[in-house]
Amino acid sequence: MNKDQVKGVGEQVKGKINEAVGKATDNPGKELKGDLQQGAGKVQKSYGDAKEDAKDEAKRNNP
Repeated sequence: MNKDQVKGVGEQVKGKINEAVGKATDNPGKELKGDLQQGAGKVQKSYGDAKEDAKDEAKRNNP
């Protein structure tokens, strides 16, 4: 697991928390912030996944 994957998951968790707080306090701005954080986290995790896949592929092709 690389740093982009870890940061992406962390951002998703923070986003879920912000979204829940926004819903609980009837604060659409906080809810939107949570949604955006989750999206950004997914993108960063996907980027990290792709980097990890490329590294694994390179190892398989260059024994």
